[in-house]
Amino acid sequence: MKLSAIRPIALVLSRELMITALLLLGVSFVVFIILFASPGDPFSMLLEGQMPSAEATDGVREAMGVSRSWSMQYLSWIAGMLTGNFGTSIRMGLPVLPEVVRVGLNTLILTVGSLIITLLIAVPIALYSAVRGMGKVSWFLTIFSYVISALPVFWLGYIVIYFFTHKLGLFPLAFGFSSGGQKYRWLYQLLPIFVLGVGNGTISEVIRFLRQEMGRVMVEDYIRTARAKGASVWKHAFKEGVLIPVTEIVASKIPFILGGAVIVEQVFNWPGMGRMAWQAAQDRDYPVIMGIAILAAVLVRMGSLFQSVVYVIVNPRASKE
Repeated sequence: MKLSAIRPIALVLSRELMITALLLLGVSFVVFIILFASPGDPFSMLLEGQMPSAEATDGVREAMGVSRSWSMQYLSWIAGMLTGNFGTSIRMGLPVLPEVVRVGLNTLILTVGSLIITLLIAVPIALYSAVRGMGKVSWFLTIFSYVISALPVFWLGYIVIYFFTHKLGLFPLAFGFSSGGQKYRWLYQLLPIFVLGVGNGTISEVIRFLRQEMGRVMVEDYIRTARAKGASVWKHAFKEGVLIPVTEIVASKIPFILGGAVIVEQVFNWPGMGRMAWQAAQDRDYPVIMGIAILAAVLVRMGSLFQSVVYVIVNPRASKE
């Protein structure tokens, strides 16, 4: 790749990384303030059901750093984060970073897989509607997309579980991520991805946005010129009519899909960030909550960064805007 092609990408990456650093700092501060202002503290969960002495209570507070001011606690956490130390889980007694990365990979698999399912359904419908117009088939496909987008993801998950356990008898009643034999293990992992891909509520929005953008591109002068010369219309329309709109809508919907992933992980016992965050909130495991919040913000920024890089590759002049 030529230096002239790499320079715009490097410029965008450096700018986006600086924004990401400021964003993570802001997210950590807001989440920390919310946790600090919330009623109760972690030591009350550790000593729940016990009758500790005042000395024991003060000792636990001192060990956890609760006795210090909020500013000192936050600065201490920031200093540890910069060195890769996100603290120790109060409930598990394990370092936070390896545990959060482990479940984060599972959530990443669930999220990326569901996005692929969404695009496999939405993109063909949008392209067909943009090229053929809103005929009977296009109207039927559009109404179908709106119906499945309106299905609650938790309801769809329970319907899928009921169908595969009671009707097909493939899975045991104790449904879970690691249950069942090796024969159907792939299906255990595919079902949550399919449910989130269909029930994340974004299929209809992807179709509407992509159909609008593709319809706009198809009437551009350069497309008419390509059609008159007998050149491939799809080749000329792909970047501006498909690639850029798809990356834009996907990047904007990542936070909503992560929210849906929390529900799917609970329904299917998927060992991801959503389940860990829910358990950490119940236990007031503040280090784990902070770690998950930072990782979720990183995943959202990765989507935005990917969108910016794709846009600059298609239009290098955009790096100077």
